[in-house]
Amino acid sequence: MKWEYKTIKLKTAGRLGGKLDEEELDRLMNDLGEQGWALAAAFDTNQQPGTTKDAVIIFKRAKK
Repeated sequence: MKWEYKTIKLKTAGRLGGKLDEEELDRLMNDLGEQGWALAAAFDTNQQPGTTKDAVIIFKRAKK
């Protein structure tokens, strides 16, 4: 089976970062799920110790 991947980078909010808009994330994940994408991995990027700059979310689906 062959796969294709999609990477989404979400900016965090808050003075020290780390705050995501959960409703936006739910909408994004549900929309991609409807298109056949499945969550493959998720991680954050450190701005400095204790603060998060971005959340990186990787999806995959079978290649057509």
